[in-house]
Amino acid sequence: MISRVARATATLASGVVTGAVTAALLLCLLLVGVVTVPVLIGVPILLAALLSGLPAGWVERRRLGIEKDPHREPARSGLGPWLSCRLRERATWRELAYVLLQSGLLWWLDLAVLGYGLAVPASLLAAPVLQGTFDEVKLLKLVLVSSPGQAWAAAALGVVAVPVAGCVLTLHASGRARLARVFLAPRRGAPGENVVELTRSRARLVDAFDAERRRIERDLHDGAQQRLVALGMTLGLARLAGPDEMRSLVERAHGDARLALEELQEFLRGIHPRILTDRGLPAAVAELADRSSIPVDTDLRLPGRLPPSVEVAAYFVVCEALTNIVKHSGCDRASVTGRLSGNRLVVEIRDDGVGGAAPSRGSGLAGLADRVATASGTLELISPPGGPTLLRVELSCVRTDPFA
Repeated sequence: MISRVARATATLASGVVTGAVTAALLLCLLLVGVVTVPVLIGVPILLAALLSGLPAGWVERRRLGIEKDPHREPARSGLGPWLSCRLRERATWRELAYVLLQSGLLWWLDLAVLGYGLAVPASLLAAPVLQGTFDEVKLLKLVLVSSPGQAWAAAALGVVAVPVAGCVLTLHASGRARLARVFLAPRRGAPGENVVELTRSRARLVDAFDAERRRIERDLHDGAQQRLVALGMTLGLARLAGPDEMRSLVERAHGDARLALEELQEFLRGIHPRILTDRGLPAAVAELADRSSIPVDTDLRLPGRLPPSVEVAAYFVVCEALTNIVKHSGCDRASVTGRLSGNRLVVEIRDDGVGGAAPSRGSGLAGLADRVATASGTLELISPPGGPTLLRVELSCVRTDPFA
């Protein structure tokens, strides 16, 4: 809780700074542009004001951990094609709208919430010290405290105000991040973007399938195949050996056969876990949580078995996500929740780690997005620097027979 409040406070404080700087620069551009329009110098300055959302949006995406850029690459190089491309994009005007909203309202709101969250508890907690020093003190410029009893009552109220202020800071920071994503994150459903992403996704899937094929071939060659070769050689020697030596060779062959079977079972478990087939997704995810090196809370409330392809996709998404959490997040705890919403399976994986997860940083998230796309699903990642991280996956499915 303390770490979340600290991250929310840092996010709001940085939002106040960037908002104030953006407001000042935008106001200067507009004033100078309007004044210098008669001598034509103001025209490019006003154009720069119109495009001020581009650098401001870039800063906000980096500040809030929004990885994807909503802008497309111009068809040709040069300033003219770049300007034409940007002025035709809806993303440019959404960023300008966000800059105007941030400059005129949001950073003031951040400042007010931040001031309440820090000043009110601190003022109440400091009441005994202030009253003892000055005899009379007006807390928050509202309440006059003139006796030790009143001061200690205010301090007790301050103890209650601390968690309340923490909740207010956290909720406001979360709401601000979601609002920024509405304006600054890429919109789904743009045909051109979908075609490009589909082409890239197919290329990544081909590479992933080829890499998986090589891994399976390598694992079989280095593991079970070598055991089976040793088994064949031992049985060949047993055919040529005498009665006394044959017994020991047969025992060795039996041991090789048992080890080969164990290695094959372990190998097949990595391809498709048996518990997923026998008992379904909740039990399989619970087993993943038990094997994790960090505590993982699971809560999958599914009224029936799902289509096998959906269960497999959801299982391996959770498996890869938990692996990434252990390797990269530095968190103390994670959670996996799942439920059916209409005809869609919604799975959310959360952690309280350092955040900053991004598909471009090689953490396996691009592969997860491709796996989800093959199951006609969507993947959403919210991971601002400092955390927390939320990975939300939606998969289209239809319920079948109920659990036994």
